[in-house]
Amino acid sequence: MPGTVITITSGKGGVGKTTTVANIAAALSMAGQRVVAIDGDIGLRNLDLVMGLENQVMFDVVDVVEKRCKLQDALVKDNRLDSLWLLPAAQTREKADVTIEQLNAICQSLRQNVDFILIDSPAGIEHGFQSAVAPADRVLVVTTSDVSALRDADKVLYLLESQRRYPPGLILNRYNPRLVSKGEMRGIDDVLDILAIDLLGVVPEDSNLVLSSDRGIPIVLDPNAPTAQAYHNIAQRILGNNVPLMQFEEPGFWAKVRRFFGRR
Repeated sequence: MPGTVITITSGKGGVGKTTTVANIAAALSMAGQRVVAIDGDIGLRNLDLVMGLENQVMFDVVDVVEKRCKLQDALVKDNRLDSLWLLPAAQTREKADVTIEQLNAICQSLRQNVDFILIDSPAGIEHGFQSAVAPADRVLVVTTSDVSALRDADKVLYLLESQRRYPPGLILNRYNPRLVSKGEMRGIDDVLDILAIDLLGVVPEDSNLVLSSDRGIPIVLDPNAPTAQAYHNIAQRILGNNVPLMQFEEPGFWAKVRRFFGRR
């Protein structure tokens, strides 16, 4: 079967989209899938840093489309996993330097040899976004629950739903149940009411996630990291498996007491 192209996008920057791409790509690879992650943000390359592969980059996607190298020469192997590669973006070029047709051709070539192609789309709705979503079989939108992120996500969803046959999916990032219980953050149901979209997964707030991204180590590689389970669950849902959402409710008083004394 040919590989599936999934574009991961967001309405605004800073919501954790690139970190989401890196961790879902690694989680799919850990699940036995052959995965290529494409950095579609030409001129603002960051996926190589988050994946910890920046020192291995020799060529980029613009080198491929301008025929300075073959596609396989530009793919960077993640040596920590058996079946994960990165196709990096160019740092010093413009988004228009890779056309929709060229990115489509790259994805069509990769489909023959891998199971999943994940495209890290530029935030927003400009040319780079249009190029990144064009080859996709499926689009996932990453957002946090703050008002500006939700408004921008809603705009992206409107464009996607008006242009595409299949509805996009949602990943809610940096979810903090403590703030939700205090009324300082929108809950999952409130976000779904606003965006009216299928929920693929929820990633909790975790300061260690920022540290792992800065170190170029996807948090899914840490078996002891609680947040890693959220990404593994998302990967399993992408594979078609029925995995329940993690429980994020703040524990009540007696639950806290039982936990303190070691009872569950």
